Amino acid sequence: MNKSLFFLSIFVLFITNTLFSQRTFNPVQENGYNTTQNDTLRNTGEIKVKLSGKTKYTDYKIFSHDRDTTYIDTTLSIQKDYKFNYLRTDNFELLAFHNQGQTFTNLGYDFNNLKLLPDIGFTAKQFSYLDVDEIKYYEVPTPTTEITYRTGLQQGQILDAIFTANFSPRLNVSLSYKGIRSLGAYRRSLASHGNFRGAFHYRTKENQYEIRGHLTSQDFFNEESGGLPQAEIEKFESNDPDYTTRSYLDVNLDDAENNFEGRRLYLEHSYKLISNKDSVHKKDFSNLKVGHVFTTETKEYSFTQPTITTEFFGDSNDSGASNNQAKNTITNNELNLEFNSKYVLGKFKAKVNIINYSYGYDSILNSNSNISKIKLEGSAISVGADWNAKIKNFHLNATGNLSPGSGRLSGNFLQGEALYKKDSVFAIKGSLLISSKSPNFNTLLHQSKYDAYNWYNDFSSVNTRDLGFDLSSKWLNASVNFTNIDNYTYFDADNKPQQFNNQITYLKVKVSREFRYKKFALDNTIMYQNVSSGSSVFRVPELVTRNTFYYQDYWFKGKPMLVNMGATFNYFTKYKMNAYNPLLAEFTLQNDQEIGFPSIDVFFNAQVRRTRLFLKIENVTSSFTEKNYYSAPNYPYRDFTIRFGLVWNWFI
Repeated sequence: MNKSLFFLSIFVLFITNTLFSQRTFNPVQENGYNTTQNDTLRNTGEIKVKLSGKTKYTDYKIFSHDRDTTYIDTTLSIQKDYKFNYLRTDNFELLAFHNQGQTFTNLGYDFNNLKLLPDIGFTAKQFSYLDVDEIKYYEVPTPTTEITYRTGLQQGQILDAIFTANFSPRLNVSLSYKGIRSLGAYRRSLASHGNFRGAFHYRTKENQYEIRGHLTSQDFFNEESGGLPQAEIEKFESNDPDYTTRSYLDVNLDDAENNFEGRRLYLEHSYKLISNKDSVHKKDFSNLKVGHVFTTETKEYSFTQPTITTEFFGDSNDSGASNNQAKNTITNNELNLEFNSKYVLGKFKAKVNIINYSYGYDSILNSNSNISKIKLEGSAISVGADWNAKIKNFHLNATGNLSPGSGRLSGNFLQGEALYKKDSVFAIKGSLLISSKSPNFNTLLHQSKYDAYNWYNDFSSVNTRDLGFDLSSKWLNASVNFTNIDNYTYFDADNKPQQFNNQITYLKVKVSREFRYKKFALDNTIMYQNVSSGSSVFRVPELVTRNTFYYQDYWFKGKPMLVNMGATFNYFTKYKMNAYNPLLAEFTLQNDQEIGFPSIDVFFNAQVRRTRLFLKIENVTSSFTEKNYYSAPNYPYRDFTIRFGLVWNWFI
């Protein structure tokens, strides 16, 4: 309740601020935005700011972790509709649970975002966790704010507030907070999350010294119901009129909850030893830099249940330990030397990483446990390099790390891509990823007061190889990925971690194309998947599709409002979807139920000046179709639901 009041107070404060700030902001040619282009492009003119003169939209920059540049975008498009959710990303390959802030079922897998180091695990809690490469940095000529608001389910709301300002042309600071509190339609499905980010970047006048960094504090609390028992599932599927209010249905767990927290400090700085103005060394080296990157991150997970539920989790024994948290801390110091040279055709960076990690518990949690080791600790040194080059229309990028030895941090990581881009007509990219690293720590060591959830394993490294091809053009977007995995680690039907002895062979093909006729459009995305080897443990639907038919046009005299409305059809074929285990916060195999269903969402979106309004009716056909829709076994997908929200930008 306190978080709800906090979110509402921030929202009212920003609205009040907007009423005053709009007096000094007078956009010009705002209706001239080209909404048929991609999210970061416009064909617009200038913005008048009373105190700072004239600025263009290209002055409001966003930098990714890899220093790619986009711009603050206030346009409306169908892609904005796809991204208007709790994650703020297009979740085509994810199936959400019924309440916002709960977890997601993977309908497809992407191995391009593999990390160098093993993680704590408890992956079902980390869909909304922001990693280092997901933090944005800004550069803006005037203070800039973005507010995203969306209604929750039954009670609650989502609020994501971002404020950024440049104290000088070379110093920017940004503060962001995303929070959610949503009650949910079923019992014990409350979600209450908080996600704080603070970031900055600074450079000296001649760009000789640069520094950037961020601080994050993230917490994800969820009540856990364990899904519906069989008697309640029968009531749900038979559409019993006495249980259309879903909170009347009983659930498996009455007082269980889990919590995941993460804190991170990231600092990166570099100093130019030789600049391109140094004519003596210019022939051989340009912009020779020495750099340092410091990262320390702590993640903690706990499952709490005062009442023992042996029929759901099995026998239990409590050692009386006061703290049941699993805690993981990783500290990484990187030293690097970067230079541009004609001998390497671009930019080359050599780096050395010194890594320390600690994962485990404070004490033994189960008196019947045979576990003698309660912590996994160690350190490692890795060496690596990055390479970026451009040869005419070709862009070449590669990064690699090698951690020698036999410890849990030993392994290797190599990722490369070659991109050919022909102006704005098309781009073709080929990519290769080779990774060998330890499985997540919770598969190696886990403790619980329930007997069946205690283990210590000495698993082999997971070896992943991914070959990908991407085509981006004005006619068609397509991608193909071939993935092989050795020693794939998973949780079996008995909720125990296992390693697959054979090889996983996975093919994913995704194609998207939009057809336009005057003010109407049909946007299509289709994904085909095939697991030719290892389908007994690696399970995905064969076909996933999303088809959106919509209308878009300006309304009223003078075109003050852009309207975007239509319907989206979603469907995935039946397969033995993984089950969700709330104690482990992981998905496990199950062999009893096949799930796959269609759903239709209807939406009405509008843009007025710098405000985008979103109204969506989700699963609109659920009131008269078969009740066979589930996000995971025993967890029904959401019923007919109406959601409202907005995204509001202003520039002081």
